[in-house]
Amino acid sequence: MQYVAHEYQKFATNFIEANPISAVLLDMGLGKTVITLSALNDLLFDSFEIRKVLIIAPLRVARDTWPNELKKWDHLKILKASVVVGDLKTRLKALNSKADIYIINRENVSWLIEESGYKFDFDMIVIDELSSFKNHKAKRFKSLLAVRANSDRIVGLTGTPAGNGLMDLWAEFRLLDYGKRLGRFITHYRNMYFVPDKHNGEVVFSYRPISGAKEAIFDSISDITISMRAIDHIKMPKLISNAYKVYLSDKEMKAYKDFRRELVLSLEDKDISVANAAVLTGKLTQYANGAVYTEDGKTEIIHSKKLDALEDIIEAQNGQPLLVAYWYRSDLERIKGRLDELKINYMELDTAESFRKWNAGELEVGLIHPASAGHGLNLQDGGSAICWYGLTWSLELYQQTNARLYRQGQKSSTVVVTHIVAADTVDETILKVLEGKETMQNALFEAVKVKLGGKEDVR
Repeated sequence: MQYVAHEYQKFATNFIEANPISAVLLDMGLGKTVITLSALNDLLFDSFEIRKVLIIAPLRVARDTWPNELKKWDHLKILKASVVVGDLKTRLKALNSKADIYIINRENVSWLIEESGYKFDFDMIVIDELSSFKNHKAKRFKSLLAVRANSDRIVGLTGTPAGNGLMDLWAEFRLLDYGKRLGRFITHYRNMYFVPDKHNGEVVFSYRPISGAKEAIFDSISDITISMRAIDHIKMPKLISNAYKVYLSDKEMKAYKDFRRELVLSLEDKDISVANAAVLTGKLTQYANGAVYTEDGKTEIIHSKKLDALEDIIEAQNGQPLLVAYWYRSDLERIKGRLDELKINYMELDTAESFRKWNAGELEVGLIHPASAGHGLNLQDGGSAICWYGLTWSLELYQQTNARLYRQGQKSSTVVVTHIVAADTVDETILKVLEGKETMQNALFEAVKVKLGGKEDVR
């Protein structure tokens, strides 16, 4: 297929080529893969500035999306890629194959650097989903940082750079520029831009940015950062978001409130104790969904309100495909049980074949877990409606999962996102928190937005 680049795609490709260090914050659906591959193609075979590239991506994106994009576009046919995914023998064979680009899943980064015995001689690194390196204590971050100096060029790609707030940005940019812009140490970054928020004596649990921190941080990274929002550059479908509320019975609601207050929920002859607030919110979410894990690993069924709601939503689809996002395994099993009863044609979307069937319109329902299928998958051909059976606290996973349908190439004029929400429970809190975090995310995008048409402003 011939690649006819949009103006914003040309700009982004040129930006990567012109800047040895770059952070490219592309909204979902803008084509970050072909943009980056076009830049790599030029750097390898036009200007000859690089000779060997390492691309780090989520597993399924590394295995499927990048290789498929290489096959898709005529101008990229010259690029030879080796996919370093699979068992040990397969990975070693891929590493030792002659190629221009080596694509590896992020879980194997530490193995590549510390255990494979392979010389890290890549002169350019591409990190697809830079946000997956936001934890400076993670092994993958430390491993990559140790060899970062071996590569003259690096580009970080993501649509959600600060999904959980400004604190995420330090590790991401420390990896890109050695800490030149936001500091070499997290303590210096915190001291400069944040003050303690929630704490118990000298133990600080969270920090909040000081007045003017956002502007100062964004200004510091603006010279190597561009941001683009899909709505500014392509015609996107209308996004409709709604809440389908379910209501617990008086007895269920009383038990829920007792659970929240006393940290113990009595279910018949079993007690589920909750050690801390983090675990409590998880338990409350399980309760709202209708099933709670007990301390012995079993599941106690509380109610079927959300299953009933899901059945109604599927019926209202009138045969049109529905993507269903779940979080807990217990929810998945209960959803599958209900779908079996209804004789619904469904699959878990976790394999290349399941993705093919979904996009071919062969499924009525596709079941998706945000953590395993949130990044990089193109599912817009299979439908335009997604239902959140259970919510996640992660803004990044939430946005990325919705973007499997709400993206360029969506044939429907509307994409509908439905949240099944148990009224007066933690579900409502999660939605509010996600909305609050999105305000910070939008601020980052606005601060470094690209303006085309003669006015190219990356501040």
